[in-house]
Amino acid sequence: MFKKATLIFALILTAAGFVCAKNSDGKLEIIATLFPTYDFAVQIGGNKANVYLILPAGMEPHTFEPKSRDIVKINKSDIFIYTGKYMEPWVENLLKGIPNKNLKVVDASFGIKLLTSAKDDGDHKNHDTHQHHGQKDPHIWLDFANAQIMVDTIANALVEKDPQNKDFYLKNALQYKNKLADLDKSFKQTLATAKHKTIIYGGHFAFGYFTKRYGLKYESPYNGFSPNAEPSPKAIGELIKKLKASEIKYIYYEELIDPKVARTISQATGAKLELLHAAHNISKSDIKKGITFINIMQSNLEKLKEGLECRQQL
Repeated sequence: MFKKATLIFALILTAAGFVCAKNSDGKLEIIATLFPTYDFAVQIGGNKANVYLILPAGMEPHTFEPKSRDIVKINKSDIFIYTGKYMEPWVENLLKGIPNKNLKVVDASFGIKLLTSAKDDGDHKNHDTHQHHGQKDPHIWLDFANAQIMVDTIANALVEKDPQNKDFYLKNALQYKNKLADLDKSFKQTLATAKHKTIIYGGHFAFGYFTKRYGLKYESPYNGFSPNAEPSPKAIGELIKKLKASEIKYIYYEELIDPKVARTISQATGAKLELLHAAHNISKSDIKKGITFINIMQSNLEKLKEGLECRQQL
């Protein structure tokens, strides 16, 4: 249905003359599908790019499908950035309906090895099977080495579309990659001192790349990334038993979704609830505050430091 509607809309766009209008302010027009790629593009593009996040503020991204107005906006842009076919399966059909042949399409997962199994991303008996995303885990940005590769990919696209400002974009990209490298170092140093090496997560677990990078394990009652997936009472009961038997005092929950499962486990065990934000998208209030990807990850580090009982750094 979506494919047919997109193709029909493409004919309307062409007939109406919506083919890559030149930007009046001379800036690059960039559309991103997720908050991490949006923020990366903002950091790289600076005052020479207008960057838009296609996701409405506060919307969980896994069930998102673009509206007609989104297709118009994409068609009139210079660069369209998505995370990859496993994160945004709707992109392939959408692009078939875009008449703008000058649109630069950027797959931010280019050059990154995707995790495919529980063996790849840590020890997790209730590991999700990636049913919503096929057999690949698309949450690549939660490994900060991957995030640096994504920054390079995005920067190269900006340079290709606007070569006159090459030095500007590459300088911004390098500075931002250095910040990501510093962030990675902070996580490594802090998590190496953790008393507990297992993250108890009461949501759809997106941190496979993260746990692999920092030598952690995780437990989640969910089987799959889809926000519509619900854990079985048995899986919830097993996690409650494990948490009671451990000395872990915290259970983490995901952003933008009612943490009812995490809350149930918290009430049954006395564990404290804390947000562990995967940065798919942010709320309206966070947008107003100017929250960045690095801000979110720094907050995650503080919450993990407390929940995993990391020793204080000198």
